[in-house]
Parts: sequence; C-alpha cells; structure tokens
Amino acid sequence: MILRGLAAAMKGALGAVFPPQCLSCGEGVAADGALCPACWREAEFIGASACARCGVPVPGDAPQSEDEAAALVCDDCLMRDRPWRHGRAALVYGGTGRALVLALKHGDRPDLAPPLGRWLAAAAAPLVRPGMLVVPVPLHPRRMLRRKYNQAALLAAQVARTHGLTHRPALLQRTRHTEMQDHRGVADRFANVAGALRVAPRHTAAVLGRAVLLVDDVMASGATAAAAAEALIAAGSGPVSVAVLARAQRKDRPSAGDDPE
Repeated sequence: MILRGLAAAMKGALGAVFPPQCLSCGEGVAADGALCPACWREAEFIGASACARCGVPVPGDAPQSEDEAAALVCDDCLMRDRPWRHGRAALVYGGTGRALVLALKHGDRPDLAPPLGRWLAAAAAPLVRPGMLVVPVPLHPRRMLRRKYNQAALLAAQVARTHGLTHRPALLQRTRHTEMQDHRGVADRFANVAGALRVAPRHTAAVLGRAVLLVDDVMASGATAAAAAEALIAAGSGPVSVAVLARAQRKDRPSAGDDPE
C-alpha cells in the first residue's frame, strides 16, 4: 500500500513537470497516450465495416453478425489471393495515422509503441485465438543497424502483452536485403520481397501447427505480409492472420520516403 502511494505521488509529480502531450503533435492533452482535438480529427480509426482479409475500410453499414463481417472483402482481396486468413488494421494510413507511423518508424520515437500497440491490440482482438504466436515482420540486419529497433517488433510485444500471447520476435528472418518499396508498382513490390523471408531454423519446431498473428506497422499492397505468411505456412504453421497499425487505401498509397513494406 505504501509503495502504491509512493508510485502515485511520483507519477503526480512527474505529471506536473512533464504534462501529457499529444502523441502526434506534442500539444497538451488531458491524459497520457491521447491525441489533441486537431490530431483526433485527422485520425481515421477503422471500425467494423472493413475487409475481413486485409482490414481496409469498405463502404456500407457495419456488419451485424460474424458471418456478415467475414463476407466483407475489398476489391484488391477479390482479385488477389492472400496467403493469410484474416486481417485487421487500427488506422487508415493518412493524416494523423501516417504521421504516427512515420514518427515511430523513422522519427526515433519508440516511446510511441506502447500506446499505438494498445490501439493495434484492440483492432486485432477478433483475430486472437488461445495459444496463438505473435510474430513481427523482421528487418534485415543492415536496416536494423540503421534504425536501432524494429518498430513491428515493438508493436507486436504490446499486442502479445495485452492478449496474454507468446511473442516470438526472432521467429522470422530476412534472407536478403530488399530495396525500398516506394516508387514501385504492385507487381514490383511482390517481386522485390519474393523469397526474402524464412522461419529461422532454430524456431521451426515452435511454429509447427501453431496459429500465428503476423504484425507489421503498415500495409500497402500486402506484398511483405504475403511473403511472411508464405514463409510461415511453408514451415508448417497453422493459419496465419495479419494485424497492422495502419492500412493504406488506394488514394493514400505511400509516396517517396514512406517505405511501408
């Protein structure tokens, strides 16, 4: 009880010196992990009316049953076979969603991972199954050396913690360095990452028959998620689902420098 009192007092003192700031722009807000009104208006959270395969918003009323939700499939997923089973995303990649992804990924803001990971955990809740492994999309060692951390692994850790699942950050490996995905068409994106991921040999036994929740920060074409899911399935995993913090729509497909996949 005394320790709790001391912790509360310390938190209050720190709050007085360092008041809560908006996750995106740094303006003052009422509580930690919140957005200011302006950034909230520019954040498009994805609700129940979303593609069951990739998480992109789809027009129409929210589904009234699990069967209706499973029947919602976007045009991209109708035209392209996805190796994973289901997908969810927390935000549309645009406005505040884009700003937060780029800050986490390129802005040296690993402090964003816990609150953003909680948003992702809430979005991914319908995908969670007992005994599921949570696996982030990996970075190549060369890119990891430059960035210092894997933003997908930080998000995956929070998702696993929230749902009481096992986090396996080293299960997937990059077998080769791939070029940045921006400025590439859809076919080139898939070709760029084809065969570039595998399950690490020391983790093969751990993945056998296990359902996997694959986590990444953003999905555009789905090329990287497809390569990762194919590697998991080839290694004998159970069904793979995908959860991403942000999903790019066709009108918001990332531009130069975004490198979303």
